Amino acid sequence: MKDLRPQPRATPRAPSRWIALLTAAALLIAQLPARAQENRGPRLLRDAEIEQPLRDYTRPILRAAGLEKQNIQVVIINDPTFNAFVADGRRIFVNYGALMQSQTPNQLIGVLAHETGHLAGGHLSKLRSRLAEAQTQMIVAMLLGVGAMVAGARSGNSNNGAGNIGAAAVSAPSAILQSTMLSYQRQQEENADRAGVKFLTATGQSPKGMYETFKRFSGDSLFAARGADPYQQSHPMPRERVAALEELAKSSPYWDKKDDPALQLRHDLMRAKTSGFMEQRDTVYRRYPPSDVSLPARYARAIATYRHGDLRDAAAQIDALIAVQPNNPYFHELKGQALLEGGRPAEAVAPLRKAVQLSNNAALIEMLLGQALVASDNKATTDEAIRILRAAVARESEAPIGYSQLAMAYGRKGDYAEADLASAQAAFLRGDNKTARELASRAKARFAIGTPGWVKADDIIAAKGPGSKD
Repeated sequence: MKDLRPQPRATPRAPSRWIALLTAAALLIAQLPARAQENRGPRLLRDAEIEQPLRDYTRPILRAAGLEKQNIQVVIINDPTFNAFVADGRRIFVNYGALMQSQTPNQLIGVLAHETGHLAGGHLSKLRSRLAEAQTQMIVAMLLGVGAMVAGARSGNSNNGAGNIGAAAVSAPSAILQSTMLSYQRQQEENADRAGVKFLTATGQSPKGMYETFKRFSGDSLFAARGADPYQQSHPMPRERVAALEELAKSSPYWDKKDDPALQLRHDLMRAKTSGFMEQRDTVYRRYPPSDVSLPARYARAIATYRHGDLRDAAAQIDALIAVQPNNPYFHELKGQALLEGGRPAEAVAPLRKAVQLSNNAALIEMLLGQALVASDNKATTDEAIRILRAAVARESEAPIGYSQLAMAYGRKGDYAEADLASAQAAFLRGDNKTARELASRAKARFAIGTPGWVKADDIIAAKGPGSKD
């Protein structure tokens, strides 16, 4: 599978911290048909090398928060701006821009700790309850206002006091709702800051990174907020928030604790890979000029070189990386990917096998190996491709490309029932429910009634996927 490949849109439609900005009129959007809201979710990025450190960063924090067994995942959003948010109780969403702009692991860990504070505090569910309560109060107030307007009209005097009061009562609830929810949202943000520092301290990590991140972005926020009403902001006013966070963070006994050099290198390689795949070649070379001979800089330039068509030069650069770290699975993965996308899938198999071995069978890399085996068009490796891809999708069930490659492998073997089923599963994960049902119906007709394949096909026909296009 291609690293940093855009994936289907995320199911959540509104991050928790944005919900408080909804006005009474905006609340009506929730009542629109699914078709009217389709394709509004963010695009996701998947990569084994980047996802692993994010899991390592969050694991101790989630343990300190009592959320270790909740299977909470960090999901990467295809967006270059700095942002992170929670939109449900299962995932922390992080823009790839946050990865790029976090210069140290501790800065990104601080962001993840803050978002974990939202999860641990149950802020999303509480906010929804508060929103529903406020909306009910607004509706009551509006009905009372309409009643007052009617009473004024019946009196025959358009300037009647009751009529004026009624008109004001109708217009006021929306503003009151917004002000109430924004105030509640600011309180949640402050609570998440405190919880984040608590989790970092409990795990022996410095809260300095969290403070540095908020301080770095407070300048622009302060400029934008100058003259703004502090009670109309979804977050605490930056100056007060940064000052409060600084006082809290500096009280930690781990304030001056530095990141481990090995962890910093992993972080730098992650950022370099993100740059190499997501930025234009000129941008990559400005960020990592040839004069920079560090391993991350060489990694970024090698990726940029292969992505822009110079496979021979890229292969030489990647081999040089492997010579420095022969047991780095992601360097072998990059070589295999470059060969695969360069039209040499048979040559890609060996480095991808090595990458799978060194990564302890990372599912996303297994999918890339399966893709190379399928693209090699060698009937002798078709069964192996099926075996590898089935194992990969069993552990990574939300990656459509795994099912797409599995469908191709089954097609090569002439097993059209399984091919249709795998294609239906891929379509379902992409949110294309109409195509998924059509393919599943065809697969169901090919399977014997009651067999596992028949049951899976029937489940897809009956299901309605999130963000579907039907």
